[in-house]
Amino acid sequence: MCPHQSDSSRPWRTKSIAKQIITNDQKKITKKKTGDRVRNKGELVYDYIIVGTGPAGAVMAKILTDDKKTSALVLEAGENNDKDKPIRDSTLALELEEKFFPQYFWQGEGIPQKGVDGRSFEWTTGRLLGGGSSINGQQYVRPTSIVFREWENLLGSHWSPQKALINFKKLEKYNGKTNNPHIHGYHGRIDIRQAPVNPTSMAKKLVSAIERATGFKEILDYNDPNTPLGPFTRWQLFQNPNGQRESSSTAFLSPDIMTSDGRGVNGRKLTVFFKSTALRILFRNKQAVGIEFLKEGKYIRSIARKKVILAAGINSVPILMLSGIGPAKLLKQAGIPVVFNNSNVGKNLRNHTLNFAVFTTNPNDNPLPSNDPNALYTAGAFLPSPMIGADQNRRGVQLAGIVSGGLLRIAIIYLQPRSRGSIQIQNNDPLKIVSADEGFLKDPADLEAIKRIYQVYIKNIAAELAAIDPAYQLVSPTLDIINHDAKLEEFIKQNFGHNHHQQGALRMAPLKKGGVVDQQGQVYGVKNLIVADDSIIPFTTDGNTSAPAYLIGFTIAQQLLKEQNRNRSHWCLEE
Repeated sequence: MCPHQSDSSRPWRTKSIAKQIITNDQKKITKKKTGDRVRNKGELVYDYIIVGTGPAGAVMAKILTDDKKTSALVLEAGENNDKDKPIRDSTLALELEEKFFPQYFWQGEGIPQKGVDGRSFEWTTGRLLGGGSSINGQQYVRPTSIVFREWENLLGSHWSPQKALINFKKLEKYNGKTNNPHIHGYHGRIDIRQAPVNPTSMAKKLVSAIERATGFKEILDYNDPNTPLGPFTRWQLFQNPNGQRESSSTAFLSPDIMTSDGRGVNGRKLTVFFKSTALRILFRNKQAVGIEFLKEGKYIRSIARKKVILAAGINSVPILMLSGIGPAKLLKQAGIPVVFNNSNVGKNLRNHTLNFAVFTTNPNDNPLPSNDPNALYTAGAFLPSPMIGADQNRRGVQLAGIVSGGLLRIAIIYLQPRSRGSIQIQNNDPLKIVSADEGFLKDPADLEAIKRIYQVYIKNIAAELAAIDPAYQLVSPTLDIINHDAKLEEFIKQNFGHNHHQQGALRMAPLKKGGVVDQQGQVYGVKNLIVADDSIIPFTTDGNTSAPAYLIGFTIAQQLLKEQNRNRSHWCLEE
C-alpha cells in the first residue's frame, strides 16, 4: 500500500501547523469580517501553493499534480482571458506589447533612468492566466550552450547544456524545419511553429543584406546548438499550427488539466484561484507554511504541507521582501520583521536593451505572406557583439524585422548588458508599486556597444540592402547621425526602447556570489520556500526570456518530484 499512499493523507507535523494557523485565521476573519469564513480545513490546505500561472508556475502546477494524489493551489491575480480575441489572436501580439491594456497588465512605472536622460518606462507584466506568456511577442529562443555552460559551472549538472536540451525536447512540440531533428521535441505540450513556411521577398532581401554586411551565412534553425549565429527568414513562435497564441495556460492549464474556472479534472487535485493577489508568505520557525492573499477583495490564508513556490516574475521580489526576506535595513525601515537578512534580494536586476533602425521599403514587397499574418516578423538575426575583442562565437545582438506604416523597423536588442538595476519595496503596503530601477546604460560599456551596433552592423546592412534594392533606405538614424559620435549617443538615449526581459533579481547562485536561491530554487535562510521564474536566472540569457522560464519551472518541478519520491521511500522504510 505504501507506494500508492497519498502524501496528503500522511499525518505529519505540518498538519498541526496548518490547524493552528487556520484556527487563528478563522478568528481573525470573523472579527474583521473581511474574508471568507473557513468552512472546511481541507479547502485551505494543499501540498503545494504556487504563486503565478506564467511559464514556470503553470508547468509546475501541471507536473506536481500529475500523480492525482498531490494537491496544489495556484494563485493568479488576473482572470482567465484565454478566449479573448486580443489574447488568442497572434496578429494582435505586438499591439498588446505596446498598449498595456489594464484588463491584461499590471499597471506601473519604473523610476527615471539617468542613463537615458531621465526617461522612465512601464513596469509591468501579464496579469492574467498565463502571465507574460499570454501577452508577449511569442518569440521562442532557447539560451545557447555557452550560457548553459556558465550555469552548469556555477550550479551543477542540473543546468548543463545537455540537461537543458533534454528538458526542452520534453517540453516542446516542434512544427518547423531544421537540419538537426534530434535537437527538437515533437510530443511535448508547447506548440512551437516556425513561420512563415514561405518567406517573403522582403525577408529574403534583408537576410541577404545581413549576410553580406556581417559575413554570417543564413541559418535555418537558430535553436540548433550548432547554428546559434546568423540571419534567418523564419522565427520560431509560441503558436499552435493554426497560428493562434500558445501560452503557458493553453499548454499546461488547458481543458484536459482544469476547467475554465480553475478546477482540476479527471481526479487532478489542482485548484487555481483567480483574482487572487499574494500578499506575504507565512513562516513558522523559518519554515514557509503558507501564504496570505486577497481573493476578490477578501483576506484569506492558505497552508502548504510541502512547499510554497513563487513563480510571479517581477513580483516575486516584493513578495519575498514583504515576507521578511531581504536587506535587513530596508525591511526594518518598512516595519517588516526580518526572517532572513539577505542584501542580495532585489539586486542584480538585468534587462536587455532595445533600440531601432528604420528603413523605407519597396511597396511591391509584402512583409508577411498574405496567407500568414500570424508570422509577425520579417526575418531576423543573431550576431556576436561588435565590440573589439568580443567572442565571435557568442550571441551578443538580436535583430528582428517588424513592418508598420509601410516602414521596416529593425529591433536591435543588445544581449550582453553590463548594467545592473534593483527592485525594492517602498513600504510595508503590499499593494504599493515597487521602486524599480532597471539601471539602463549605467555602465558606459553598454552605450559603447549599442553605438558599435549602429556603426558596424546597421550602417553596413543599410548599404547592402540599398544595393540589393534602392527602395530600402535608412531613415532613422540617418548616416550623419551614425557617423557623429555625440549625435549618435543622444539618438540612442532619446530613442531608447524597453524590453520585458527582466531577470536575475533573485539570483540562483551561492549566497556569497550574490545568491538568493540555491541550484534547486530553494530560498536561503528558510525552509520549504522555492522561487522558480526568470528572476533566478544566474547569467544573462542571450535571447527572449519565455523559453528559459519554462525550462526553470520544468527543471525545478522534476527536482521536487525526486525529493517527493525519496520521502515516500523513506516513509515506507519507517513503516
